[in-house]
Amino acid sequence: MHVLFTDHRFPDIELERSLLAAAGIGLKVAQCASVEEVIEASAGCQALLITYAPADARVFAARPEIGICSRIGAGYDTINVADAERHGVWVANSPDYGSSEVALHALSMALALARHLPRYDAAIRAGAWDAHGTGATRRLADLTVGVLGYGRIGSRFAYFAHTMFGRVIAHDPFRIDGDFAPYVEPVGLEHLFRDADLVSIHVPLNDQTRGLVGARLLDLMKPGSYLVNTARGAIVDVDALVARLGRFDGVGLDVLPVEPVPRDSPLLQAGNVLLSPHAAYYTTAAERELRRKAVQNIVSWFQRGRPDYPVVVGTRQPPAR
Repeated sequence: MHVLFTDHRFPDIELERSLLAAAGIGLKVAQCASVEEVIEASAGCQALLITYAPADARVFAARPEIGICSRIGAGYDTINVADAERHGVWVANSPDYGSSEVALHALSMALALARHLPRYDAAIRAGAWDAHGTGATRRLADLTVGVLGYGRIGSRFAYFAHTMFGRVIAHDPFRIDGDFAPYVEPVGLEHLFRDADLVSIHVPLNDQTRGLVGARLLDLMKPGSYLVNTARGAIVDVDALVARLGRFDGVGLDVLPVEPVPRDSPLLQAGNVLLSPHAAYYTTAAERELRRKAVQNIVSWFQRGRPDYPVVVGTRQPPAR
């Protein structure tokens, strides 16, 4: 029994290796960036442990022995789940490993932007010392926060934010009114972007959300508002955002459609943009939990025929032990 670790960015993978070895499962390691590389590297493997590598029908057809793809992360957009379902391949993720970390990162970005901290720091380093030099700063209690996506992370963000901001509104078409906390007002999508002074994005990336925050919704936002994205980069149409940066007091982006950020990106020159390197999930504890749960999905499939956190319920079975 073997697992292919398709790709990773960790300093070492002793955690994964030790967890699999304890279950009698071997580990192969690659740095795949294409479907073709995944197919080639996965010979002799029955499971894929995936960070960013793609997996679709070509992999599942070429490797009928592969029964499960477990993603290191809550999102699973690099795996074609429709193809997996058609081929009977299980797909699993780690949905609850770092909700507080991501929510707090989003809130930290929101607070830093609203309090002009990045611009104060840059001005001081350039020789200025002026509390008024970055423009008007508003009280948080006078601002409305809009939460796009009210799942584990969005609801956690709303919980943190409601103690600081004057009003919290949220949009999630998959929630009924009774799912929202008393301090959160559910609203429609356009209502959210029109009314919020700050929008924080917490939806998964799929066919419905790819490019969702584009010209139409951005044009609804108030001049001088804020946008924070700690979800997935492709949810925001970055070209449309760049063309409208002047209408924002601040934009915080932890994720981008292309990572790392291209060195010629206008985002790097914009004084009202705060960037972080897809780090919202990260604490040492959260990363270990994430990696452990992703591996345990595979161990559970080998041992019981079912992962702990299934996204797609498959039909392919593990090899007899």
